Amino acid sequence: MKLCHLLFLVLLLVSLGPLRDCEEQQDGDKILIVTVATKETDGFKRFMRSAKHFNYTVKVLGRGQKWEGGDDMFPGGGQKVRILKAALETMKDEDKIIVFVDSYDVIFASGPKELLKKFMQAKHKVVFSSETLIWPNRHLEDKHPHVREGNRFLGSGGFIGYLPNIKEMLAEWAGEDSDSDQLFFTKIYINPEKRESINITLDSTCRLFQNLHGALDEVVLKFEDGQVRARNLQYDTLPVIIHGNGPTKLQLNYLGNYIPNAWTFEMGCTVCHDDLLPLENLKENEYPLVMIGIFIQQPTPFISVFFERLLKLQYPKNRLKLFIFNKEHHHEREVSSFLQDHGSLYLDIRYIGPKDEMDGTTARNKGFNLCRKEKDCDYFFSLDADVALTNENTLKILIEQNLPIVAPLLTRIGRLWSNFWGALSADGYYARSEDYVDLVQGHRVGIWNVPYVTSVYLMKASLLRSELSDADLFHSNPTEPDMAFCQHVRDKGVFMYVTNMETFGRILSTENYQTSHLHNDLWQIFENPEDWRERYIHENYTQIMGGKMIETPCPDVYWFPVFSDIACNHLIEEMEHFGKWSGGSNTDERITGGYENVPTIDIHMKQINFDKEWHRFLLDFIAPITEKMYPGYHTKVHVGIAFVVRYKPDEQPLLRPHHDSSTFTINIALNQRGPDYEGGGCRFIRYDCAVEAPRKGWALMHPGRLTHYHEGLPTTSGVRYIAVSFVDP
Repeated sequence: MKLCHLLFLVLLLVSLGPLRDCEEQQDGDKILIVTVATKETDGFKRFMRSAKHFNYTVKVLGRGQKWEGGDDMFPGGGQKVRILKAALETMKDEDKIIVFVDSYDVIFASGPKELLKKFMQAKHKVVFSSETLIWPNRHLEDKHPHVREGNRFLGSGGFIGYLPNIKEMLAEWAGEDSDSDQLFFTKIYINPEKRESINITLDSTCRLFQNLHGALDEVVLKFEDGQVRARNLQYDTLPVIIHGNGPTKLQLNYLGNYIPNAWTFEMGCTVCHDDLLPLENLKENEYPLVMIGIFIQQPTPFISVFFERLLKLQYPKNRLKLFIFNKEHHHEREVSSFLQDHGSLYLDIRYIGPKDEMDGTTARNKGFNLCRKEKDCDYFFSLDADVALTNENTLKILIEQNLPIVAPLLTRIGRLWSNFWGALSADGYYARSEDYVDLVQGHRVGIWNVPYVTSVYLMKASLLRSELSDADLFHSNPTEPDMAFCQHVRDKGVFMYVTNMETFGRILSTENYQTSHLHNDLWQIFENPEDWRERYIHENYTQIMGGKMIETPCPDVYWFPVFSDIACNHLIEEMEHFGKWSGGSNTDERITGGYENVPTIDIHMKQINFDKEWHRFLLDFIAPITEKMYPGYHTKVHVGIAFVVRYKPDEQPLLRPHHDSSTFTINIALNQRGPDYEGGGCRFIRYDCAVEAPRKGWALMHPGRLTHYHEGLPTTSGVRYIAVSFVDP
């Protein structure tokens, strides 16, 4: 019997589903959304997507007409009233309910059923949105009727009503296109006779319309049961239509990242795969042509790595043009090397170097202008040199998003510093949005409309020939060039996005980057530790902690990879560049006491101001292995001496048997037997065990005192280099 009841309930619910859909459709048929949009801006497209989401019927007026109705800063909007009046004159259905709203700065948060229900509950023929602020004529404040609760003042950006009543209201319009629509409707509303005749009221508690201007502190997002709404805290209402009137466009953009259900906790991003531009089926010569603008404006670490990553971008190089601006003489060598070795791979290259004496702002405008003038340029990809793009598919991913301007979200490791702002302060500078930390830390993943992007972004070239055709987009005193650019973009109603759908890379720290050394990147272990690790630590190092890649050539002697070839080369070259090798005598003023019992030809790390960086290297990469291989032993890595030794047949070919003055010793081979030298190696005398062909970049770790009496075997030709550290707890 219970099973029968259950089956009956299931059938009942299934049958009610289409009935509810039918009711929603019927409600939608009663309502017609009317808007005026002379251009299809990004805001208009968002408006239409939200309307489609709820199956509203929308009639768009004014397409293709020149806008003569003013802007947000000055009274205007009369053109909307004229166009609306003409359009409604042809409509005859007296039961039709008209909803007139702006479209560039409006989104729907719910569907026709709720909108119709709340309109009916208002018990008036015409309902206007309400505002906390009076505009444009403050002198009319006292003439506004008082309300029992909520806002007193009319907002012309949204109203709903029966067709005959709205026609009656619009019949009085005889103004100019530049006249104020707000003032026109306000004068009707404050006139008791007209207000009663047309039967007008205000949505004073924001049940239907929410104007954001003057109410930003009242409106929050509400996440519940897989739905996202804007909630008015002041009146505890859930408005159906959200209007970012006046200077609140950016707050509407923030809300539009979630409403209507664009992102929910349950589903994540629901719109991130809409309107994509797939590239996978294109032939190489069919790919969009991209101009990559590369900007080197300050001494920047890992520039050579930057160009290596550029080379690895998975995109046909015959569809890439490069515009390279380099302000720094210090980086001429890296740029020239890249152009000489790989420049021929690209469709075209324009280079502006330090000798051209061009400033960065002018260079950015020039890059844009080159793309603007070249008709085959489809995208401009702006890329600063302090960006580490580790995702080789970044450019493809951004193009496929098919957005006007989109940036891959990047951060500085361990910090909340990123290449976008989630909000702006009142004076146009950085402000933290409510979701900023969640976006940066990847707790919310999607594509986000934001007011500011920098360092790296992709822009459709069509924008440079239309909305952003101004030849100077980066000058605007006293703001920074990127701030000026983003201000221009916002002023034109163009949306900027940042995506964290993938991991794209990071932003380098350029603070404290010194250029006084030969290989300055060696000193970046503190400022940019991840980039330092990728550049200088052996590719197989991470396998060590899993029990792999460690060999035991002699008792209690461990052999493992630690340095990359580049690390070895840079350290050798740095020492030779410094050039002040010790004389190999017992007298040594560099050490305490001034006497060395077993001297070598060497340079101490401290002599090149590398001792702090070397200590960090030992802490991060040697100490964990020490504790793994010598159980129960814990070290804070007190370094007695750290130095690079040079062995040459005609200088110092070997080292006599000795104990090290250390608890344990690290000995890293910096070059390779065969190509670089012959002979060499280390022999542990007590065990009669030798490592005669040390591998480049591999470390020997062994006890220093008491048990491991050892000697350096003769180097018979070439030059052998090793890096040695005496370490105590």
